[in-house]
Amino acid sequence: MSFNTVKEWAELLRTKQVSSVEIIQHYLAQIKMQKHLNCFITETGDQALVQAKAADVQRAAGQAGYLTGIPIAQKDIFCTEGVKTSCGSKMLDHFIAPYNAHIIERFNQAGMPMLGKLNMDEFAMGSSNENSFYGPVRNPWNPEYIPGGSSGGSSAVIAAGLAPAATGTDTGGSIRQPAAMTGITGLKPTYGRVSRFGMIAFASSLDQAGPMAHTAEDCALLLNVMAGRDERDSTSCDLPVPDYSALLNQPLKGLRIGLPKEFFNAEGLDSEVISAIQSALQEFEKLGAILVEISLPHSRYALESYYVIAPAECSSNLSRFDGVRYGYRCENPVNLEDLYSRSRGEGFGAEVKRRIIIGTYVLSSGYYDAYYLKAQKIRRLIANDFIAAFKEVDVIMGPTTPTPAFKLGEKKADPVSMYLSDIYTLPVSMAGLPGVSIPAGFISGLPIGLQIVGNYFKEAQILNVAHQFQLATDWHTQHPGGAQ
Repeated sequence: MSFNTVKEWAELLRTKQVSSVEIIQHYLAQIKMQKHLNCFITETGDQALVQAKAADVQRAAGQAGYLTGIPIAQKDIFCTEGVKTSCGSKMLDHFIAPYNAHIIERFNQAGMPMLGKLNMDEFAMGSSNENSFYGPVRNPWNPEYIPGGSSGGSSAVIAAGLAPAATGTDTGGSIRQPAAMTGITGLKPTYGRVSRFGMIAFASSLDQAGPMAHTAEDCALLLNVMAGRDERDSTSCDLPVPDYSALLNQPLKGLRIGLPKEFFNAEGLDSEVISAIQSALQEFEKLGAILVEISLPHSRYALESYYVIAPAECSSNLSRFDGVRYGYRCENPVNLEDLYSRSRGEGFGAEVKRRIIIGTYVLSSGYYDAYYLKAQKIRRLIANDFIAAFKEVDVIMGPTTPTPAFKLGEKKADPVSMYLSDIYTLPVSMAGLPGVSIPAGFISGLPIGLQIVGNYFKEAQILNVAHQFQLATDWHTQHPGGAQ
């Protein structure tokens, strides 16, 4: 039961084989059994049971929607009224949000009970979930390994069978990379497809919320709830939202798959990852797809330019945490300057401080043109490469990460090595494109992911491509031991 998909739970509820309260009780028991994974910052079991009872009443009255009564867990970056919203930071350890983020509203309207708020890298800054004030999340496949980040709690909770679905956010790969490292499906939508209202900002021109689940089909069902225009977010796109789940059965015959040569020759790419990705590509050929070699020449500069732009925006966004209005406040400040410096120094962790310092530097007088402006120009070139490529191919594929998950603590002292785990996801984020990671094999018992990238607002297409692969393979049906 723990590894039932969202669709499977929906059918069981529809046919009255189970109640929402029973589903919630089952997951709460599993969460209690696997606390060592450290997936949750805040558990909301009592609230979930109240929501489940209401969902069962709705279903009995014939007023339930398709997802009513199916539980979800929320990344602790989304403001949730009356519930602690910490963003994984000491700075917000006691912050109770006074309102709901857009996607919290959407899932509440859909009748999906919330199991709790999930652990994450502090302010979404990290690739391993080791930067959380609440301690690292552990990978359900091997607790000595990281689950990826920053949405590590979201990926681990699904992989461990503690929830059928979760939300994540992706700034440079923080949905796709942890999805790959825990063997689940994670979708980063096109920038602007899902409202950022109520999502605590890291880098505003890059941040994007998305669904995480066992399958592409489940992600389609969740995106149906999340996507759409929100007037409270000026970057939210005013475009019609298709029924993503109704567009999953298109054949792949003639589909042109672009294979960037830069993605298959990168330094640090594990040879076993390449072998697994090549096997996955052969499956697509069996389904009628055509493989085409392409080039994304400026993608090699994505890492450097990202780590100028994202810290710059982080520096600006996190300036609001000053110890005055809300959040952590130091004890007994002697003056205003002491209040600012000690509150921020004590409230932020090492990685957040590092990025604030870098961002402040590149935005400072004399360095703005040399670093920030140049990085933005490179970003435009990266996007242009993708635009040109999509004139020749329908989707682009490659590894999600260069290696499987690494051991806890292995790269903690080497930030640059840590940053390289996002080398294949960063170009997609810089261009604002949609991308999905799906399970595609194992190396030494640890999952690896295949990344499928689409053109702007082509979420339906990449979800269909992923779904067809999952119909033909069983990587997504394999789960770690533990909960049943």
